[in-house]
Order: sequence, then structure tokens, then C-alpha cells
Amino acid sequence: MALSWRSWLANEGSKHLFLLFWLSLNVWLFWKTFLLYYHGQQYYYLHQMLGLGLCISRASASVLNLNCCLVLLPMCRVLLAFLRGSQKVASRKTRRLLDKSKTFHVTCGITICIFSVLHVAAHLVNALNFSENYSEDFLALNVANYRGEDPRKLLFATVPGLTGVIMVLVLFLMCTASTYAIRGVLKYQSNLEEHPPGCFNPNKTLRENMTVPKAFEETFPAYTTEPFPEDLSVPEPFVQNNFVRICSEEPKFQSHFPETWFWISGPLCLYCVERLYRYIRSNKPVTITSVISHPSNVLEVRMMKVNFKARPGQYVILHCPRVSALESHPFTLTMCPTDTKATFGIHLKVVGDWTERFRDLLLLHSSQDKEILPIFQQRRYPKLYVDGPFGSPFEESLNYEVSLCVAGGIGVTPFASVLNTLLDGWKCYKLRRLYFIWVCRDIESFRWFADLLCMLHNKLWQENRPDYINIQLYLSQTDGIQKIIGKKYQALNSRLLIGRPRWKLLFDEIAKCNRRKTIGVFCCGPNKISKILHKLSNISNSYGTRFEYNKESFS
Repeated sequence: MALSWRSWLANEGSKHLFLLFWLSLNVWLFWKTFLLYYHGQQYYYLHQMLGLGLCISRASASVLNLNCCLVLLPMCRVLLAFLRGSQKVASRKTRRLLDKSKTFHVTCGITICIFSVLHVAAHLVNALNFSENYSEDFLALNVANYRGEDPRKLLFATVPGLTGVIMVLVLFLMCTASTYAIRGVLKYQSNLEEHPPGCFNPNKTLRENMTVPKAFEETFPAYTTEPFPEDLSVPEPFVQNNFVRICSEEPKFQSHFPETWFWISGPLCLYCVERLYRYIRSNKPVTITSVISHPSNVLEVRMMKVNFKARPGQYVILHCPRVSALESHPFTLTMCPTDTKATFGIHLKVVGDWTERFRDLLLLHSSQDKEILPIFQQRRYPKLYVDGPFGSPFEESLNYEVSLCVAGGIGVTPFASVLNTLLDGWKCYKLRRLYFIWVCRDIESFRWFADLLCMLHNKLWQENRPDYINIQLYLSQTDGIQKIIGKKYQALNSRLLIGRPRWKLLFDEIAKCNRRKTIGVFCCGPNKISKILHKLSNISNSYGTRFEYNKESFS
């Protein structure tokens, strides 16, 4: 199977280009800061004392500042949802790049961890050098009180060192460089004109005995260059070409103003404002209208909320204080509110303590599992708060002319909202053909959305568009021939296949039927299926068809 560069660029090009830009920015910032502290005149004496530890600590701090600035941006879910749904981002490639926000967040986090270790290690070396290279000439540069002072005192007995150690312990080396408090420790020289780095500053008696040429005094009143007396020995680098640079005053040192806040204040304020907005928006509990228990431990919850709007493919975050005061979970919307109905819903699979407790609170008795429980019954549902909606890659499924949607088990939920939307009306969307592939282990799982699939199938047949949707249901584990029980499901039984899909043949068939078109591939299911589809999307075909791969990823 040959790789298609056209498909690879469509699927991976923008991601790798952005990654290359981000990596280049980090390398440039690291090297620029390293050279500044290595060759900068204002850091001459400090570099003489600390050596490469100074350069590495400050260079790594610059990289940490950049990534601490960027790490919060991918977590601004409301901003990402706005950009995805608005016309501000017209390019589909750019919108698809937003789907990688979680990956970028993790990448920035790993970078912060790595450079935090480097930053802390460099400062440990600096603490040792402050002790061993105590300067008798420039006392303002010293952090140690005397030569040979225990470096551990500098780390644990000073405010900058102690706060740095605490941040390392609390944040697990995640953000230590930006908060490793060394603001009053590293200093730069502020009077470079009066005291050039490396100049010779003779005492008053020596200055009186040295004759400085008048021409040099008129030209350089602050300092001048004078032939060095032969009977006075001064080490390099103060003497160059048998001349010495004379300075007029002692060097003055000034502490750095903290830079981290300049980097993180903007994103931090944006994130805090968004969190406040989300808190206000989700502060009012929703009204649960009904709860339906489906086969295979799947629960459907239908709700209403004032002014709640969502697009097909989006997800919400549920918080139920009676289940857990601190824990929240994301769930994809399977039904979105429309102009004619305000109800929206989710399907959740009961797996784990949170979903089990949530189910027990919603259902009265185990014998009522299959009953629809209307809101007018004498029943008090627990308070449920909904945060969202937030964007996901499946919003793009309606923006392709042809889409391939592959679901594994409960991974069908993102596509349920798309199918519900098409049931309300499909002509207003760009989508003209939908391939829907659903793989389940047991026959009962198909009953979750069997009614929805049958209604959509019948609607399209009545509108003379039977080719609009191609439904293929795969039963991966079975002991014999099975079917979905019920006469109304006959249309689905004819599309029920035993075994697993033959993905390569499926892609070839779709490419053959849609020559020279761009097909959106959407997957929500096990990683094994996802990797296969991702790989096949980058494989070339003889029909000029391009597959663009998208995968569900909660950020």
C-alpha cells in the first residue's frame, strides 16, 4: 500500500507544519537567550561567576515562559467552540487543526516538565557556584554570605530558594521555571557606559600617578584608553594590544524585574474569564424530562434548559453533586435542541462508580429499568448541571459532500445527533452522501438507535433519496445468524453483517463510487479501529479520491 502525499498533506501537513513552527520558536528563543547571557555585556561579571549554569537556567526559563503562556490556550473550550462554529475561521484545514488542541496541550505540558528539570538542575549548579566563586570585588553580585557557604542554605534558608523548592514539590516540576523565585538573585549591570565590562578601575592613588592623554579626556570624559604601566601587572582580559580600558566608577547591579507574568498573565486572565463564564452559564440545573434504560447497560437522559443551543457533534460536561461534588464527565449529545423542540439528550454506558451511582439515582427500581419515566410522575430527579456545549471534530461531518462515519459500540453517540439532525431536514447541508458503519459485539446494542435509523431510512426513501445514506451494521461476536427482533427493523436486518469490516475493500469501494472527491472520515471507537482508518486515509488510490481523517477527542 503506497502512501499518498496528497492525502498525507491533507491529514498531517498542517499539524506537522504547526509543530515545526512551534519547535523552531522554542529553539530560537532558547538560543537567543543563551547567547544574551553568554555574550551580553550587562551579564559579564555574573557569567564570570556562574558560567554556563547562568546561560542554561535563563534559556530554559524563556522556553518555560513561552510554553506556560501557550499551555492554557487549548483548554479554553468556549473560545475553541466559538472559533469552530463561527465564520472567523473559514478554512476547514484550520478548523481541523483545532481538533489537535488536546495534543498540543499535552505537548506543552511535557515540554514544561523537561525544561523544568533542566531549569532546576542549572540553578542547583548556580547555587554551588555562588558559594565557590564568592566575589570580594563585587559584593552586590553575591548571594552567599561568604566563600564556601553551604549551597543548601541558599536553597532552603532564603526566600527565593525555599519558594522554588516548594513549587517543585507542589507542581511536580510542571511549572517550576516560571515560579522558581530567583528574582532578587540574578542581577545585571546597569552602568555599562561608566563601567565597560572588563575595564580596569585603579584606586585613587594609582589614578593620580597615571597621566591620561588630554585628547582622550576630551573625547571620552567618562573613561579612556591609556598605555598600561609596565611595572603594574594586570591579568587578561583587561589588557588588549598593550592598552587598558579605564572606568570612572564601580559597576552597579540591578535585580531583574519578573518576566513570567508578562507571558502568562494574558492567557491566565482569558482562562479565568472563561471559567467564570462557564460557571455562570452552568450554575442553573437542567430539567430532566425522561430517563430511558436501554439494553447492554446504556442509559438515555433527556433534558431541557433555557436558551440552550448546540450543534450536531458537540458534547457537554455533566456534574451531579449527589454523585460527586468534584467529579464531572463529558458526554456527546445524541439529540440537539431545534427550533421546534427544546429537548436535548445524551446516552451513557454504565461503566464505573460514577455512572453506576448516577443510574441508581435516576431509576426508581431495577424492575423499572425499561420504563420511560415522565417528569410529571411523583419522582424527584437529582440536580444535574450541564456545562457546554463544546466543539468536536464531528461538527464537520455535515460540511463534506461525502462523509464516512465509523462507530464502535457506544462510540455511535456523536453520529446519533447528526442522524437526528438529518431526520429534521438534510437539504440545507452540504452533505449529499453518508456512509454509516457501526460495529457492535452483541445484537442488542443496535437497539439503542434502531428506531432512529429506521425513521431516517424511511424518510429518505419517501423523498426518493435512498442513496443518501449507506448503512452497514457489523456484529463482531456471534454464535450464529441473528437479527434485530421486530418487523419495523426489517430494513436494518438486511444491512446486518456478521464479522468485522474489511476496511481496505471498504475504502476502495467508497473511492471508486466517489472519484476525485474529498471524503471526510470520522471515527469514534476503539484505538485499533482508529489506527486502521487513519492509516488507510493516507494510502493512495487509483481513483483520485482523498480521505480526510477526523477522530473524537475530548479536550
